[in-house]
Amino acid sequence: MNFLNEITTRYPDAVSFAPGRPYEGFFDTEQIFTYLRHYVDHLHQQGSTPEQIRTTLFQYGPTSGHIRELIADSLRKDEGIDVPPEAVVVTVGAQEAMLLAVRALITGPDDVLLASSPCYVGITGAARLLDITPVAVEEDEDGVRVDRLAAAIDAERARGRRPRAFYVIPDHSNPSGATLSLKARQELLDLAEREDILLLEDSPYRLVSPGERLPTLKALDRNHRVVHIGSLSKTLFPGARVGFAVADQPVTDETGRTTVLADALSKIKSMVTVNTSPISQALVAGMLLTADGRAGELNTATAAYYGDAMRVTLDALEDAFPPQERTALGVRWNEPSGGFFLSLTVPFRADEAALTQAAEEFGVIWTPMAYFHPQGGGEHALRLSVSYLTHEQIKDGIGRLARFTRARAATNGR
Repeated sequence: MNFLNEITTRYPDAVSFAPGRPYEGFFDTEQIFTYLRHYVDHLHQQGSTPEQIRTTLFQYGPTSGHIRELIADSLRKDEGIDVPPEAVVVTVGAQEAMLLAVRALITGPDDVLLASSPCYVGITGAARLLDITPVAVEEDEDGVRVDRLAAAIDAERARGRRPRAFYVIPDHSNPSGATLSLKARQELLDLAEREDILLLEDSPYRLVSPGERLPTLKALDRNHRVVHIGSLSKTLFPGARVGFAVADQPVTDETGRTTVLADALSKIKSMVTVNTSPISQALVAGMLLTADGRAGELNTATAAYYGDAMRVTLDALEDAFPPQERTALGVRWNEPSGGFFLSLTVPFRADEAALTQAAEEFGVIWTPMAYFHPQGGGEHALRLSVSYLTHEQIKDGIGRLARFTRARAATNGR
């Protein structure tokens, strides 16, 4: 990813399909003060004194977060996830939630973290910081296959190891864009119960995608098999860096007291970041309060915009690669129903040398899919992110990508 940042800096005029960042056209600087005031007014209405409000905003605050009740309320209203606030830990983005979950669940050399592949580099990065090598479970075009996960669990147990958790993005996955069917979700939950593993459900793209949403794994979870990881960066305010983990699994602590997994995550967090910024929490809380906790309502316009961006991208690919030429070249792509990303298969190695040529000679940047395969793969595919660009930039960028693809294919990828 350092190489990707270097390429982006070196060629600032290139159209970049690399960053999975929210579109900035919806941000207004003055809103920051409005949201902060809204939260302060809320605290006052709840009976907090000026001194208590000052402490809430200026001091470190509880490790698990000030706004757990608001997040739990939002999850009930938006997602049908009904958990007590005590099961929520407010984190420094979803990235910290992943780190905490992996650290809590993978505690010995025989414990195994499995991950769908291709997968988000944040989970593999967090694991490797903890000297954990995830076991990859290859997806197909519709996302993770439950039979492959079952086979991977059996293989690890045959090696004398203990599979503990499986990481997956069920909706509009990063990087592939795949979405699991309702049938696959239920099969995944059934497998988790049968094999006694937990599912780490990462869910950043649901509320910024158009159309009807399938239920989250956590909403379907009846046996405490899902640790739900959420982000308020994509949906509300990326600069605030606020995420959360929902971990309602019953556990017994060292004193014999029954508590929930969220408490264990909170203890680890106290040694990592101490707490999540109270000001950041106040800002996202103020946003939630403006919509009575319904983050989905705050994302109606953004979801429509990203849906249009995906359609513009798919239409531009259709125009840039007519069917006959597409077949001859061996170019193909998937058609996600939402999210920020899609995957494009190309007739050459989509490596760093190809990316450098694309940026330098054709003014277009993308992300090699090989980055997202922890145990190899994806050498002839690239990821396109459609979230950060205007529609005109998308059309221009796809044209540049098509010209690069033809030129690279003509030289057999050299």
